[in-house]
Amino acid sequence: MSFSEFLGNERIIGALRGMLRRERVPSALLFTGPRGIGKYTLARMFAQAANCERLKDDFCGECPSCLKIARLEDPAPLIEAGLGERGESADAAAVERTPLILETHPDVWLIVPDPVRLRTPVARPMIRVGQLRAVQRAAYFKPQGRRRVFILDGADTMRWNDADLFLKILEEPPESATLILLAPTPDSLLPTIRSRCLQFHFAPVPAEKIEAFLEDRTDAKSAERKLAARLSGGSPGAALSLDLEESARLRRSVLRLLEQAVAGEKFGDIFAATAQLAKQEQESFENILELFYSLFTDLLESSLGPESSLPRNPDLRREVELIAKKIDWNWVLRATCGMDTLEARLRRNIGRQLGLDAVIASLSAR
Repeated sequence: MSFSEFLGNERIIGALRGMLRRERVPSALLFTGPRGIGKYTLARMFAQAANCERLKDDFCGECPSCLKIARLEDPAPLIEAGLGERGESADAAAVERTPLILETHPDVWLIVPDPVRLRTPVARPMIRVGQLRAVQRAAYFKPQGRRRVFILDGADTMRWNDADLFLKILEEPPESATLILLAPTPDSLLPTIRSRCLQFHFAPVPAEKIEAFLEDRTDAKSAERKLAARLSGGSPGAALSLDLEESARLRRSVLRLLEQAVAGEKFGDIFAATAQLAKQEQESFENILELFYSLFTDLLESSLGPESSLPRNPDLRREVELIAKKIDWNWVLRATCGMDTLEARLRRNIGRQLGLDAVIASLSAR
């Protein structure tokens, strides 16, 4: 095991190794990029390298420190154990009093959005003030090894008024600790927080590299690997976990909804379709919104001419081309702006179906 096994974004790896080699590691790092791009994996690898007992700017994967931190590779069992220890009926006070902290090594903590309960998790898990206070206290402890590392996965889920507490750590950073914040985009965090972090944005991995990655790790056929690589948007993790049949069904549902809007069908039928997408799908609503953006891209490109390559949804070419003949770039612009507005309002707890209804209804207007 080493950094060499990480797929893509070689420049980021080079920068992180240089920090470790020169022993000039920042107190705060911000990793941004889409889901499945490798932000969490690289953060864990960095924690291993920062505490490896054999190597200075890499990790061996075999020493006791590396092995302990490697247990964070799959946080699900740790989350289940933490929630089980706290109890299924924990109230708000208990959640803050017993924060969800994942720790397999004394110097490495993983903070994840707290789902509160295991059997009936909250709709929108978030990093809570109790977790931030625990990090604030522990960040100044002397490390048992080389360096303390705190990974905040889903840093964008912090309430902005709670984030002010976290800002205090960044204003007086500990010398022997590094906080790694993971978020989809820089602007999903307060400007005062991201300005105090060294930022790294993860670029999409080329499709051919993802195909080779899938060939080594799955039994999928060549055509399936190629399609998964295209649908992943450059994210190896997304490609690896992608269910092609379910993806096709869900994308066709979204495309059908757009077709209904373009055709000006009855709002009753349209709102029934939005209810399905907003409330009854297993896929998160945020990921469903990404499917809308993906289809908007292909609709725009297809509407511009017959030479379109449809980079996002090649398996839906025929359906996309039929809809593209009925719209123009102005329709796609309105659709994208409407979806941008919905995405921003979701942070203020707007009703998901109500927001989607408004967007689709605006696209049905003649």
